[in-house]
Amino acid sequence: MLIPVRCFTCGNLIADKFKEYQNRVKSGEDPAKVLNSLGLKRYCCRTMMLTAVETIHQVIPFYEAIRRREQEVQSELE
Repeated sequence: MLIPVRCFTCGNLIADKFKEYQNRVKSGEDPAKVLNSLGLKRYCCRTMMLTAVETIHQVIPFYEAIRRREQEVQSELE
């Protein structure tokens, strides 16, 4: 999933802060303090950052399985 460019509720720009937020939280900083230091004070913007989930890694195996199945069917038809 890509982080939205702007907050859905207030329109505040948030995409430019997402990478820094991820890096700092992974390094062990408190998420609330990171959000404060990035200037995200509104709860709607904070929710957008806290609930962003990278779903692409969960979806890719399904596409790979579909591709494999198509190849199996194609080889059976030949």
